[in-house]
Amino acid sequence: MSTRGTPGAPGSPTRASKAPAGSTPATAAAAVPAAQARRLLARAVEVSAVYGGGERDFTAVDRVTLELGEGEILGLAGESGCGKTTLGNSLAMIANPPLYVVEGTLEIDGEQIDLTTLRGEQDLKRQRKYRGGVVSMLPQGAMNAISPTLRVRNLVHDVMRAHDRTVTRDQALDLARDRLKMLEMPVRVLDSYPHQLSGGMKQRVVTVVSTLLNPRLLIADEPTSALDVSSQRMLVEMLLAMVEQRIMSGVVFVTHDLPVLSQVSDKLAIMNAGKIVETGPTEQLVHDPQHPYTKKLLSSVLDPTAETRARGRDRRTRPEPAEGDLR
Repeated sequence: MSTRGTPGAPGSPTRASKAPAGSTPATAAAAVPAAQARRLLARAVEVSAVYGGGERDFTAVDRVTLELGEGEILGLAGESGCGKTTLGNSLAMIANPPLYVVEGTLEIDGEQIDLTTLRGEQDLKRQRKYRGGVVSMLPQGAMNAISPTLRVRNLVHDVMRAHDRTVTRDQALDLARDRLKMLEMPVRVLDSYPHQLSGGMKQRVVTVVSTLLNPRLLIADEPTSALDVSSQRMLVEMLLAMVEQRIMSGVVFVTHDLPVLSQVSDKLAIMNAGKIVETGPTEQLVHDPQHPYTKKLLSSVLDPTAETRARGRDRRTRPEPAEGDLR
């Protein structure tokens, strides 16, 4: 594995406090200036996960070690099937059969959490106290997590009650209102049914709900994948604002959307076939990748420059068929 730098290393990009007018989601970086030296927030150590149940186990995550600094966004990138989502589920402690975490720990705020799930319900019960409050998961397709027959306010109360049986409905809703106001979102969404909200608004609402307990670490799995361009930008700006205001202290941003990651994340980790092949400060890794797979992955990103578009038009140009030519 090629490792390039540590959290807060010199040369790591500074996220602008305000996105320039007309910018795309990839340039919608807002808030959270990079610190000169970041305190270590979390460290995943030698995490391995397999899918079992067949003739033999399939290793989806192979002895992965990652570090995340306080106030840092780590972009986890790779092609489909490389193990990104499985790693995210393992770190968030929501691995369920046939997925088993067979090895690994998560060190966060000096506390070491055993991520293994070999003992089934016994392990899940032990890990339950960390889920939501210490590590929270924003799963892929989270916008569809709201029951179509319930208002958003019901989701808020259900989530809070799942972690604290003493929380009243009024207490949960007061917290949700304060959080929505802090993020400059309309409080009226609490009274809405899912079908009354746009896809982008639903995604932002679920993001807010998943962080009501102020988790130290948020695992966001493909949070922008099903959104239009403007909704992507609003969600990215909201995530950055949440880190700036310490609603959560760090984010692992899982996606195959490299243009977004190149502007949002402080550091990148490139994953291939269950392994992390290269990590480093985003700006440095994007402009000077070392691992052959990283170079190949970055070269696959479409470059919307005039020169590239011209080459595309040239490739689409076909000579007129000659007379009598039946092509």
